[in-house]
Amino acid sequence: MPDARRVRPLLPLWAAAIVAAVAGAVLDLAYPSVGWWPLAFVGVGLALVTLIGRSAWGALLVGVIFGASFYLIHIMWITRYLGVVPWFALAGLETVFMAVGSILLTLAYRWFPRVFPGRWAQLVGLPVVIGGLWTARELFMGSWPYTGFPWGRLGMSQSESPLAHLSSWLGVSGLTFLMVVFTAAVIEWVRAAEQRNVRTAIPAAVAGILLVVVPAFPTTPAGDLRVGSVQGNGPSAYFDERGRNAVLNAQLEATAPLLGEDIDVLLWPEGGIDSDPLSNTGTAAVLDALAERVDAPLIVNAATQRGDDVFNTSMLWVAGEGAVQLHDKSNPVPMGEYVPDRWFFEALAPDLIGLIQREYTPGTNPPFFDVDGIGVGLAICFDVIYDDVIWQGAQDGAQIYMFQTNNADFRDTDENLQQLAFARMRAIETGRSVVNISTVGTSQVIAPDGTTIDGLSANEAGHMLTDVELRTGLTPAVIVGPWVQAILGWGSLAVLVVLGALQVRRRRTEKTPTPEGAGVSTE
Repeated sequence: MPDARRVRPLLPLWAAAIVAAVAGAVLDLAYPSVGWWPLAFVGVGLALVTLIGRSAWGALLVGVIFGASFYLIHIMWITRYLGVVPWFALAGLETVFMAVGSILLTLAYRWFPRVFPGRWAQLVGLPVVIGGLWTARELFMGSWPYTGFPWGRLGMSQSESPLAHLSSWLGVSGLTFLMVVFTAAVIEWVRAAEQRNVRTAIPAAVAGILLVVVPAFPTTPAGDLRVGSVQGNGPSAYFDERGRNAVLNAQLEATAPLLGEDIDVLLWPEGGIDSDPLSNTGTAAVLDALAERVDAPLIVNAATQRGDDVFNTSMLWVAGEGAVQLHDKSNPVPMGEYVPDRWFFEALAPDLIGLIQREYTPGTNPPFFDVDGIGVGLAICFDVIYDDVIWQGAQDGAQIYMFQTNNADFRDTDENLQQLAFARMRAIETGRSVVNISTVGTSQVIAPDGTTIDGLSANEAGHMLTDVELRTGLTPAVIVGPWVQAILGWGSLAVLVVLGALQVRRRRTEKTPTPEGAGVSTE
């Protein structure tokens, strides 16, 4: 039989509620703007301790407190856009998912020791199951409802840490998994009490060593590309007052110092053009003239309309030829760039939903441009948080990534720095340089190892002219990332189901009366 201590709560419910609230706040500190990445382990550890030995209802309660504490702080920048209602709505939805996932974690803590009561099963097997279930919860929240919201992924907190290189092997989900496994293994070693010694510390030590010593997967240098990138800092927020072509003119003014320079490609941010150059001949003529003056193709972005559909579109623009390649944003932001099931949400909050006039259509063309034989991977704003967009660019032949974003709706908040951290993780994950350009900053050029090559401060117009290294070769994360996610997600849930079935079978066996005389020797 397992130690009875393993099926009792480590903390009374009142204390667990306090610890869960602290855990969410501590976990947020691991992300920018504070960025104290070791606190991710502390936040996860505190959250797990509150779940051990809990009832399902108790787990739901502490899960709600943990989720609300984390998300209400982590995405407070939403209030800069539409106020407190969307903030509470999104944080509330994510909190519900966190709470439901907490029940699964507490069931694993309850069932696993009963099915596998051995010491080494607790030290090795249980942390693996806990890590898998935590990751499965992340994957679900990152894909549903609609396109999900994979913003608070644990692995993304490590963009500035020595652990980030693991993402090149297993992706961000794999990094999340290993972080939770390590934390859960340490907790189990501490709980081992009289069995706590050097030998029983081996599982936690091995997980810790894997986190630290594994180097980034090496990709192959393939030359340089001279990239001019522009941060116009114009009036590009959704509710900014602006005159005709004010945003376009801001980009042109910030580009002026680059005229006459030797440039291979000129990059502007998302929403850098406030008219549709595919239908507006005046805007098209301006872009043609600019491309001719810089003697290089442009990568620009604007809202475009084709037929009845409106897209958030990046364009490869060549002088005299116009937009020779297009990429439309794959995952428009629900409640920001379109309103899913508008009839339903408009009935709930007609004034608020009525403010959102945009109805962007999801794009289906690949996130990739061929720029004079050089592969450029793309991600428009929040698309940087979706693994499949990034992986497809690398699989299509990207040798460099160019991310375009418009953070004007979130000026002076943590949103831009959090998104910039995602861009840094993508550089490390794919072994590619990244040029991350924003309308209002912060903008940076990031090397394949995550170091900053060049940058522009927030709320200032400016430009960068950077010789950016190209790389070839696919990292294991790009190749096996979908399989890692499938195994960690569905595999962990399958393991929990099996544990539950074995637990039910065990309880039925214990309740079955022993036949009279059974087990009595007749000799």
